[in-house]
Amino acid sequence: MIETALGVAIAASCIIITIFLTSKLGPEWAWINRKLIHFSIVPAALLFYYGMIPKEIFSPAAALFGIVQLATHLKHKELSWYQLNHNYGEVFFAFSATAITFFLPRDYATALLLVMAISDGVTGVVRHFYFRRNGLKVKLKKHWTGSLAYLATALVIAFIFLEGEAIRKVIWAVVLMLAEYQPWVDDNLAVPLVGSLLFPLY
Repeated sequence: MIETALGVAIAASCIIITIFLTSKLGPEWAWINRKLIHFSIVPAALLFYYGMIPKEIFSPAAALFGIVQLATHLKHKELSWYQLNHNYGEVFFAFSATAITFFLPRDYATALLLVMAISDGVTGVVRHFYFRRNGLKVKLKKHWTGSLAYLATALVIAFIFLEGEAIRKVIWAVVLMLAEYQPWVDDNLAVPLVGSLLFPLY
């Protein structure tokens, strides 16, 4: 019980502190702030992996976080330093984390969580600074630089957390990179959905 309480406190503190600190950067850094908040989920994912936060707590907590963020959108009172009008990516992220941690085995769910947090975060940061460096307006654009960063980090995560042959881990990372890159479905839905469909292979 004490270990769980400590795990929850650490995980929640990392997320809450990051949200507070990013508020100081302001709306002009919204794209970076969103990715920093993605990164802040990593301690929670690792604590979940090591059993300090059971799925019975992690999953409802993620759902609650999603509901709170959805409410700010519906009330048109977005937290402007990281929430964007008509963009529900952070809501999809929370609800996706709810589902994968509840329904998938812990090792595999952790790998997916880390890809959603780290790979997506790194991708967004790389793309952001690429566009800024080249004098372009940062929008919802995909670019090969970000996808390369996504693939590199997804490969590291795959080789650490997934079982099986190297080629299967490479395929997993490549497929998730393509799921993130495709323009039709928000990547916070596409990546966990595709990753969940791939689970029987791992």
